[in-house]
Amino acid sequence: MADNIVFSGSLLFLSLADVFQLLGGNNCTGKLTLRSKYSPDLGIVYFVKGNPVKAYWGKLRGINAVFGLFGWTDGKYDFSEEAPASVEPDIKKQMMEVVLEASRMLDDGKIVRLGPEHLYHFDTLDDGLEGAQMPHLQPLKGPPVDYLYVTGDYIYPDGAVIVKEGEYGKWLWVISEGTVKIVRETQRGFVTLARLGEGCFIGTVRSLIYGGDHGRSATAIAEGNVHLSILDTEILHREFLSLSEDFRKLLLSLDNRLRPVNDNAVEAYTEEFSRGLPVQGKVDERFQNNTDLFIIREGTADIIGKGPRGDINLLSLGVDDVFGKIPFMAFGHEPLAAYVMTSDPFEAEVIDTLSLQREYNNLSHTFRNFVFGTATNISMTTKLFYQLLGKD
Repeated sequence: MADNIVFSGSLLFLSLADVFQLLGGNNCTGKLTLRSKYSPDLGIVYFVKGNPVKAYWGKLRGINAVFGLFGWTDGKYDFSEEAPASVEPDIKKQMMEVVLEASRMLDDGKIVRLGPEHLYHFDTLDDGLEGAQMPHLQPLKGPPVDYLYVTGDYIYPDGAVIVKEGEYGKWLWVISEGTVKIVRETQRGFVTLARLGEGCFIGTVRSLIYGGDHGRSATAIAEGNVHLSILDTEILHREFLSLSEDFRKLLLSLDNRLRPVNDNAVEAYTEEFSRGLPVQGKVDERFQNNTDLFIIREGTADIIGKGPRGDINLLSLGVDDVFGKIPFMAFGHEPLAAYVMTSDPFEAEVIDTLSLQREYNNLSHTFRNFVFGTATNISMTTKLFYQLLGKD
């Protein structure tokens, strides 16, 4: 792959709608390339500041090419940072308009699906750890390492345990070479939550923010030889402290989403997921079809996802957590793929997203990549949870 590829993966796991929202939420500019054994032609979509502007697939051009590509259910994608040859857009619609219209067309059968009849497989792990694993034609790949933040390098051989679930540690790594498998242990064996490739981080928001030892929530295992770079969390922690209070609370709230979604995936695999809709909660009309971002001041908000078999209670957020539309991030929750049920009483305030966007734009390359990676992990694990919950 080209050296400037910063994001890659498999459409078996993240749909094109998910990929579009991740690129749009991060205001990405570059070229998205799609390949599938079910198509003789590549799909190409150029993005400028998060919006698709040009697209090609075979003889199709522009928005028609994009709609056709939304029918791909099997394939690989990679995104590279390169501007289109011409900035004159063929596509006039904003990213979210494209995703919504394509989703409706798929539901109405107006877009032909391209891929195998059965998309998801939950097989035994090759290395003897029995359990479920997500489709893994290609591990997720992140942006390249910024060595200004690297304080040391480590090599782990195939099968080595890098981090063990339940142990304590304060390190934050980025993968320089190789693939790392993130697993959780259950009574039915190990379930693979993610496969991370070059440029991806090992560690959570709390590793970055607090720096002190804290319990690891999953085990990380090397697949083949892996080269890891340990990051200087002191520099990143100082950058975190320089952010506004709302931005810091946003980052902590991301961690408050990732952990329960990981737990959901484990419980779905062991067939123990039982979280029902809140008995006392209610759909709050103030937050339906709302594109604002809110911070909770009193009460709780349950995020209700649109799962494969109906509404699913994904997680519960409390005081100082945020919900709604984050301008530089999308991970398959509200406002499009989930809605909000609130407690009584409940109070929330609107956050100034223009200020948050400015702060995000001014983040260091490494910090911004970390935020992007966290959003991607939430999106991946939510998708895995739905797949495990919906499997026969």
